[in-house]
Amino acid sequence: MSRKHISSGSEFEEKIGYSRAVVDGDYVFVSGTTGYNYETMSISDNPVEQADQCFKNIEKALIEAGSSLDNIVRVNYIYPNKLDFEPCWPVFRKYLGKAKPAATVFIAGLLDEAMKLEIEVTARIDA
Repeated sequence: MSRKHISSGSEFEEKIGYSRAVVDGDYVFVSGTTGYNYETMSISDNPVEQADQCFKNIEKALIEAGSSLDNIVRVNYIYPNKLDFEPCWPVFRKYLGKAKPAATVFIAGLLDEAMKLEIEVTARIDA
C-alpha cells in the first residue's frame, strides 16, 4: 500500500507541513487532535466535551483512512492540567472500551490556552 495523507482541511496543515493522518502500510497515524469542532469553528471550555469532540475528529480521519476507533492500538493523551484527566475517563471508555489500546498520558502545555487536551492515536487498517 502506498502512503496516503488525510487532511482535515485546516489551513495549518499546509502552513506547517503536516497531515491530520497518514496511512502507511497497515497503520494509520493520527496527529495530535484537539477538541475544536471544525463545523462551527468553536471549542468548548469543558475538558470532557473537548475529549468527546477529539474522538469525533479522530473517528472522521480513521474512517477516511479505512480504519475505525475499534482498531486503535495506541493512544497518547496530552493535558496542560492533570486535574482534567480523570473527569474524561468515561469518554475514553465510551470510544476506546472495545479497542483497549496501549496508553500514555503527558502533562505539557498546548499551543492555545483554550485547548484542554490533545489526543494522538495509532490504528490498524481494517482487514
